[in-house]
Amino acid sequence: MIFQYQNTDIFYQTYGEGPVVICLHGWGCTHEIFAPLATLLSAGYRVCALDLPGFGLSQEPPTVWGIEDYVQMLEAFISDLVPSQQRESLSLVGHSFGGRMSILYASRHTLSRVVLVDAAGIKPKRPLSYYIKVYTYKFIRFFLLNVLRAPHCFERYRAGKGSADYNAASPRMKAVLSKVVNEDLTHCLPAISAPTLLFWGEKDTATPLSDALLMEKKIPDTGLVRVPGAGHFSFVEAPALFAKVMASFFKIQY
Repeated sequence: MIFQYQNTDIFYQTYGEGPVVICLHGWGCTHEIFAPLATLLSAGYRVCALDLPGFGLSQEPPTVWGIEDYVQMLEAFISDLVPSQQRESLSLVGHSFGGRMSILYASRHTLSRVVLVDAAGIKPKRPLSYYIKVYTYKFIRFFLLNVLRAPHCFERYRAGKGSADYNAASPRMKAVLSKVVNEDLTHCLPAISAPTLLFWGEKDTATPLSDALLMEKKIPDTGLVRVPGAGHFSFVEAPALFAKVMASFFKIQY
């Protein structure tokens, strides 16, 4: 199905009937990563899994969006999909970037439940070496583009420096990624009133376990499930445990 926002087609898939659960995937993924969870929860819920703008079957955002823009899109989607009297029964499940969206949305709205899976949103503390690397990169970019006027050299240089997610992205989505990764949502955590479950890989290097421990401390009603040996895709690496935990949290027979 297609939802249109700011002349942008946004694809989503629905499963089951009942109170709405919206699944928000991480960067570089699509709605399909939540198919096993959607099948499980469809026994008692209407599960909506989106392809976020810029991914899967959805079009790219019309401009360089930040997290605020993505959450405004989510608010418009929910307003269109869920009657106002039913929105407090809504639940969110967000992985990584989708977790970042879930944090900001949940800090503004009353929800039934929130699940944050290896969620982004905590700006990491950077060592001095990081800032040396960043400012070296900025200097080389300025020199190649403005002094030598050699954009082809800069593109080759940048391709060797960016993350896999960054290098795989289109020019616009590169700019989106650069914008959202620097947005810190720590201040939003105490405003989340819904019961919140954190599901986290202990070996996650993209959003480390320390982020989960901070979220557990700052979100008023929360619990943490740590997954030994799992990384940033803990719910994929430990599917049986994830299904069991989700069934319990959503009160579904498993």
